[in-house]
Amino acid sequence: MTTIPSEPVETGKASLLYDPKIRGYFYQFAVLGIVAFLFYSAASNAIENLRAQNIASGLGFWNNAAGFDVNQKLIPFSASGSTYGQAFYVGLLNTLLVASIGIVLSTFLGFFVGVSRLSSNWVLSKLAMIYVEVIRNLPLLLQLFFWYNAVLKPLPNPRQSIDLPGGALLNNRGLYIPDPQLGPGGSLIIWAFVLGLVATIAFRFWARKQQAATGRQYPVGWVALGLILVLPFFVYLVTGRPVSFIYPELAGFNLRGGIQIFPEFVALLLGLTTYTAGFIAEVVRAGILAVSKGQTEAANALGLRAGPTLKLVVIPQAMRVIIPPLTSNYLNLTKNSSLAVAIGYPDLVQVFTGTVLNQTGQAVEVVAITMAVYLTISLVTSFFMNIYNKRMALVER
Repeated sequence: MTTIPSEPVETGKASLLYDPKIRGYFYQFAVLGIVAFLFYSAASNAIENLRAQNIASGLGFWNNAAGFDVNQKLIPFSASGSTYGQAFYVGLLNTLLVASIGIVLSTFLGFFVGVSRLSSNWVLSKLAMIYVEVIRNLPLLLQLFFWYNAVLKPLPNPRQSIDLPGGALLNNRGLYIPDPQLGPGGSLIIWAFVLGLVATIAFRFWARKQQAATGRQYPVGWVALGLILVLPFFVYLVTGRPVSFIYPELAGFNLRGGIQIFPEFVALLLGLTTYTAGFIAEVVRAGILAVSKGQTEAANALGLRAGPTLKLVVIPQAMRVIIPPLTSNYLNLTKNSSLAVAIGYPDLVQVFTGTVLNQTGQAVEVVAITMAVYLTISLVTSFFMNIYNKRMALVER
C-alpha cells in the first residue's frame, strides 16, 4: 500500500485586520478624525457667519467701552468709563460671591437638617423629612421665583421701610445696613481680626494633634471666640473707637446712605442655599448611617453622651462617605447660580453672556470664555476637596 505524501501547507502571516490591537488603533484614529472634522466644520461655519455679518473674531472687543451700568458691583464700574473686560470681572466676582456664601450656608443648614432627620425627637425628625422631600422635588427655578416674587417683592416701598435693629431698613428695594467708615487707626482692627483668625486656625491644628497624642481636649471654641471677637474689640477700644457709621435715611422716594443688599442677591442666595441644603442633608444622613452602630455603642459604654458621640466619633468617620458627594453638590450650586439671569441678578451669565454678547455679537468668544470660567471654578473646587478627602481618608497601618 502506497502512501501519498501530503503537500506542505503554507503558513503565511495573518491579515492585520484580524489583529485586535491594530483594529483598536484604527477605530480610535477614525473616531478622532470624525471629531476633528466636526470641530473644523463648526469653526469654519462660525467664521463664515461672523464674516457675513461683518463681525470680527477675536478679543478686540475686550477694551471697548461697555456703555451700560450694573447695580451690584464689587469693583468700580460705570456706564461711561468702563470696558467689556471690566464687565466680565464684575459678573465673575458676583458669581463667586453668591457661590462662596451659598456653599458655607448650605453646608451648615444641610448638616443640621441631615442630623435632625436621625433625631430621636419625632417632631424635629418629621419636619426635617418634610423639608428635604419638598425642597428636593421642586425645580430650583420655581423656588427662585418664589423667593423673589412671593417673598421679597411684596415688601413695603422705601417710604414704609421696616426698621430693623442696628439702624437697618428693609423694603422692596433691598436691605439697607449702616456703612462703616474707618478713621485713623481703623486698619489696626482689620489686622487684629486677620491675626485672630490665623491664630485660631493654628491653635485648632495644635489642639487636634495634642488630642490625638494625649487624649486631652482644649477649649477651641472659647479660644476662637476670644481671638476673633474679643481681640479686635480690644483694639477698637485702645485705638479710640475709630469706626463711625453712615446710616441709611429717606431722601425723596428712595433711601440714601448705607450699604444696599439687593433683593435679587438675597433671593438667589436663599434659593441656592435651601435647595442645595436639601441634597446635602441626604448625603449627611447616608454618611451617618454608614457608620457602624458598634461605634456608637462603644462610645456610650465609655460614658460619652449623644452630643459628644456624634461630634467626636460618628461625624469624623462619616466624613469619609460624605465628602465625595458633598463636592458634587458644591459644584452644582456654583453652576446653578447661572439661573440668576431669571431674576435679574448680575452674575457672569447675565452680564457677560447676556449684555456683552448682545452688544458685541461675539458669541463664540463670549460663550467660550464663560464655559472656561465655570470649568476652572469646578476644577479648582474639586482639587481642594480632593485634598481634604485624602486627609480624611482611612489610613491603613
